[in-house]
Amino acid sequence: MTESDISDSVIQDGRPAEQPTVTRLAATVERLRKEVQRAHATADGRALIEMAKGVLIERLRCGPAQAARQLDTLSEQAGVTTLELAADLVNQAAQDKVSAAVGQFLLSTATPSEPTAAVRLRTAESGLLAAGDTQRVAESVLEHAVAPLGATAVAIWAAGTDASLTLVAFAGIGPHEAQRWRYVPPGLATPARQALVNRAAQWIENLSEAGLPSIGHRGGGRAAIPVGAGGKLLGVLEVCWPQPLEPQPPQVHRQLEALAELCAHTLESDLAAVHASDRPDVADLVRLSDGLFDPALVLLPHLDDDGALADFRVHHVNTCFVDPAGRARGLIRGTLLLESYPMAASEGRLFERIEHVFATGETYRAERVTLTELVDQVPLTVSAALSISRHGDAVLMVWRVEDEAARLAALLQHAQRLGRVGGFEENAATGEITWSDQLFALHGLAPTADPIPLAQLPGHVDEADTEAVRRFLRTLLRYRRPASTAFRLIRPDGVIRHIRIIAEPVADAAGHLLAIRGAYQDISSQHWTEIALSATRDRLTHTEEHAAEQSRLARQLQQAIMPDAQPSTEAFGLRIAVRYQPTEQDHLVGGDWYDAIVLPSKKILVSVGDITGHGIAAATGMVVLRNALRGLAATGAGPGQMLTWLNLVAHHLTDNIFATAVCGLYDPQTQVLRWARAGHLPPVLIRAGHASTLPTIKGMILGAVAEAVYEEAELQLEPDDTLLLYTDGLIERRDRYLDDCVERLLAISAEFTGTLDDRLDHLLDGSDANTDDDTCVVGIHVSHGAGRDSA
Repeated sequence: MTESDISDSVIQDGRPAEQPTVTRLAATVERLRKEVQRAHATADGRALIEMAKGVLIERLRCGPAQAARQLDTLSEQAGVTTLELAADLVNQAAQDKVSAAVGQFLLSTATPSEPTAAVRLRTAESGLLAAGDTQRVAESVLEHAVAPLGATAVAIWAAGTDASLTLVAFAGIGPHEAQRWRYVPPGLATPARQALVNRAAQWIENLSEAGLPSIGHRGGGRAAIPVGAGGKLLGVLEVCWPQPLEPQPPQVHRQLEALAELCAHTLESDLAAVHASDRPDVADLVRLSDGLFDPALVLLPHLDDDGALADFRVHHVNTCFVDPAGRARGLIRGTLLLESYPMAASEGRLFERIEHVFATGETYRAERVTLTELVDQVPLTVSAALSISRHGDAVLMVWRVEDEAARLAALLQHAQRLGRVGGFEENAATGEITWSDQLFALHGLAPTADPIPLAQLPGHVDEADTEAVRRFLRTLLRYRRPASTAFRLIRPDGVIRHIRIIAEPVADAAGHLLAIRGAYQDISSQHWTEIALSATRDRLTHTEEHAAEQSRLARQLQQAIMPDAQPSTEAFGLRIAVRYQPTEQDHLVGGDWYDAIVLPSKKILVSVGDITGHGIAAATGMVVLRNALRGLAATGAGPGQMLTWLNLVAHHLTDNIFATAVCGLYDPQTQVLRWARAGHLPPVLIRAGHASTLPTIKGMILGAVAEAVYEEAELQLEPDDTLLLYTDGLIERRDRYLDDCVERLLAISAEFTGTLDDRLDHLLDGSDANTDDDTCVVGIHVSHGAGRDSA
C-alpha cells in the first residue's frame, strides 16, 4: 500500500475513516520494509565477512572463532567498520585493483555515510553468491556494482536452443518495457545477440550510433557480457548507461566479466527448472539420428578438471555412419572427437563450429564445406553438406557427401594411396607442373617442394636405367606417342624405389603439343615379389623334376617286382590268378603287393599287402616286406608267427613303414587254409553262388609297435570254392562307408558265374573306387578233383 492509497482511505463516503487502524497498518508495513532491507544488507555483508574470515584462517592458521575475534580487533584498531575491513582483506587476497578505479569514479558523489567502492563491489559478488534467483542477481548487480559506475539498468537474457533470447531478470527497467522485450527471436541483431554469437563481451559507447535496437534507453552506452558454464553459453548480462559510455579501464571489464560468471549458477538452475519439459532427452536424440538416411553423430560435452569445455565425446553413431578411415562404428562410439578426428581442430574449423553451436544454441547449416581427415597419415578431403544443432546438452551433427563426383574423388584418393600411384600433368606452353599429393610421397619430397620436370628425370634414376628413360622421353616428346618404362628412382634420402611411368601427349587439332599427362607407380614390392617368385619357380622346377624321377624309378621297381598281369597257374588242384592295377597318377605310385608261391613243404603261400604312403619309399618298403615274407615262409612257421616276425622287420629294420597284410598257407592234403591278418580287410569266400567275408580276427597293422601277436584262423575249402584276397584300392570310395563298399563287392562276386580269370577282370572293370590307389587281387579256385589224392 502506497502513501496515496493511505490518504485516499482517510475519507470514505464523505466521513472520516478509522484513523488508529490505518496508522497502525502503515507503521507495520514501514517496519517490515526496513527489516527486509536490513536482512538483505545483513545477508550481503555476512557473506563478505565470511569470505574475509576465510582469508584470515588461511593466513593465520587459526580456527573460525579466533578469525572472527581477530577481525573485530583489527577493525577497532583501524577505526573502520568490520564490513569495510572485510572488503579490504578480500581485495588484497584477490589482488584486485577494481575497487581503487571505481573509488576514483565515485569520489565526487560519495558521502561520508556511504560505503566505499570496494565494499560495494565485494558486496555485489557476495550478493550474487547468496542470491536464490536470477531476479535478485539482477537487482544486486545494479545496486552494488554498476549503479556507482553510472549505469541505470541491468537485463539478464537466457539463450534458447534455437539461438533466441528470453528476458529472465531485469532491474531499472519498467514492466511494460520488459514485457515488450520478453522474447527476442533468432536473427534479430541486438547487443546481447552480438555477445552471444561472438562469444565475447561487447562494449558499445553509443547505442544510437551503432544502430542496434535493445531494451532500455535508445541511446547511451551498453555492455553485453556472455554468461556461460561448461563451455555452453547460458545467456547474456546487459548493462545500460543513459549517456554515451567513456572507455572503461581493463579492471572494470574484468570485474563485470567476473560478475557475469557468478550469474551463471543461478541462471543455469532457473533454466533447468523452466525448460526441463522442453529439452529433448538424449535417448530421443539417438532415436532421431537412427532414423536419418545420412551419417550422424550425437556428441556430448567433455569438460576438463576446471569445468571448462575441452572436447566432445561421441555418444552415438547412427546406422548410416561410414568412417573415412574404415573403422567400425563400435570403435568410434565413446571416443573423444579430437582423438578420433584430430583434423577437426584445424581443417575447415569443424570443431570451432561445433563449439559455437553448443555455446550459443545457434544452428549451423552449410550446403558445401570441406571435411578433411587423416587416413593412414594421408589427408583425405571431401566436400559435404553439413548441419550442426544443439538439443539440450547434446549436439547433433549430420552431413551428406556433396555429390557422386566428390565420392568418386575420395575413392580415387584411396585407390591412388593403395596402389601407390601418383598422377602428373606438364603444360608444354607454360612449363607449369601439377602433381598429386601421392606423387610427392613417392619421390620422397615434401608437399611444398618443386615437382621434378620430365626433362630432368634421367638425372634422378640409376645409371643403368638412364638410357631406358631417355628412349621413353624421345618416344613421348619427339614422336608424340604414348610410352611407358620401368626404372630405379634414387630419392633424395638415398632410398631406391622401382618405378613404372606411363604417359601420353595431349595435342590440339593442328598437332601442336599442349601438355603431357601420365602417372608414376611404385612397383618395388611387385619387383621383389617377382624375384622371389622366379627363385621359387626355379626351386619348384627342380623339385618337380626330382619328384618325376623318383616316381619313374618307383614305377620301374614296382613293375619289375609285380607285373600288371600274370598268366594263371595250377598246382595241387588249385587254380591261382592275380591282377595288379597301378594308379594312373605317377606321383601316387603306391606300395601294394601280392604273392602266390609253392613252398618246399608243398604248401602254397598266398598274401596281399598295402604300404602306407606313395613314391619311392613305398615301393622300396613293399619290396622289403614282400621278400621278407617269402624268406619267413621257408621256416615252416604258421601265418600268425610270420606276421609277428614281419612286424619286427617293419618296426626296426625300415624307416617309418606301416603296412596292412593278409597271409595264408594252403595245405593241399587237407584242403585247409590257415590265415592271419594285420589290419587288412578279410578275404572273401564264394561258395554255391553266395559270397561272404571270412570272420574278422585280431591283428594290428605292421610297424606300429615293436611286439604284436597275430591271431590265426582255419578255413576248410570245398570243391568249386573261390577265395579272393584284395587291397582297398579295389572298392574304397571317398563318399561311401567302407562297409557299404564291401557289401557291393559281395553282391558283384555272388552274381558272376564265369572262369576265375574272367571273374578278376570283371571285378577290375566294374570297380567304382575313386581314391587313386593301387589295386591288387589274388583269386584261388578249388577244382572238383582236388584233394588228398591229387597231392
